[in-house]
Amino acid sequence: RGRTRINIFGTVLRLSCCSMALNLKVLFVLASCNRAVAFLVPAGEAVANNRISHLDSVSLRGAQRNQGTSFVGVSASSGCLRGIAAFAVAAAMLASHTARQARKPVVGGNWKCNPDSMSKLDGLVANINACDTSQCDVYFCPSPLHVAYCADKTTNGAKCTPQNCNFTGCGAYTGEMSVEQMKDLGISQVLIGHSERRGEFGIFPMDDNNSLTTKLKYIQDAGMSCVYCIGEPLSIREKGLKDVLAEMHVQLTPIYSLLDPSSVVIAYEPVWAIGTGVTATPEDAQATHKGIRDLIAEHASAEVAEGIRIQYGGSANAANAPDLSAQPDIDGFLVGGASLKPEFKEIVAAISKAKA
Repeated sequence: RGRTRINIFGTVLRLSCCSMALNLKVLFVLASCNRAVAFLVPAGEAVANNRISHLDSVSLRGAQRNQGTSFVGVSASSGCLRGIAAFAVAAAMLASHTARQARKPVVGGNWKCNPDSMSKLDGLVANINACDTSQCDVYFCPSPLHVAYCADKTTNGAKCTPQNCNFTGCGAYTGEMSVEQMKDLGISQVLIGHSERRGEFGIFPMDDNNSLTTKLKYIQDAGMSCVYCIGEPLSIREKGLKDVLAEMHVQLTPIYSLLDPSSVVIAYEPVWAIGTGVTATPEDAQATHKGIRDLIAEHASAEVAEGIRIQYGGSANAANAPDLSAQPDIDGFLVGGASLKPEFKEIVAAISKAKA
């Protein structure tokens, strides 16, 4: 955002970055060297050279690769080598920070099958409108009966986001909602795959990985965005992180090719924490989010992994939001019970502050 000044060995560098464009290539010039040293820095991978065979021509290609940003050296003189190393570290830190900045926080409120009276909707919408959305995207998910009433009630850009859709459009589909109907109401986003529709509702699974893949394609083809829920039950969590991530891979496998940071937000739900008041520790939540991002990097692309936003959806509230927000791979929250309370705005404020 704007311009950043970095001082390396007495040389002040002025760097300009566009935090919203992960593909942007930034040219760095170190003017204090006997010969100019230029680095081309595309997002996606970092290159660190640990072997320099010539003093007058240093190639930083073919070195050890790490996830982050890549550096390609043009030329340097012997007096520049120490500066190059320090500069590479500084630039890597800047690029990593820039990538995180590009993921604008996002907080959603899932009202589920609430409230019991339309007379209470204005108060709930007021909680949404009380949120400062200048640094955080906000959405809320009314029950199907209340979507039409709430669709145009926000004043701060928060998105009314239905809790489900079909994948067939309008027609003889009793009990279903189509994206065409949503778009007619001015709605541009829908949530799918919540655990309570995957089988945790207590009756039968209303969706599975295959049906959700079809729905995601349908949503994207309609030009809408999607909040796509994934998560694991307690029986898997008790086996450890390796098994949790194996289950996340199963749920993500059909949609890796569909993951587009501009149209998909992933909401990770530890099912065992939903509605129980129990939440993962910030460290456990971060480890899972990092693991999910690594899976996406491996099976989709590093660019998609760096750009896609992953929400935490396990009993987030105003009390635990600051600590969870401090974790680098947690980009927001899907809030249940607390979204029905005035404290919802505090959750938005917490992550806005942490990611600023």
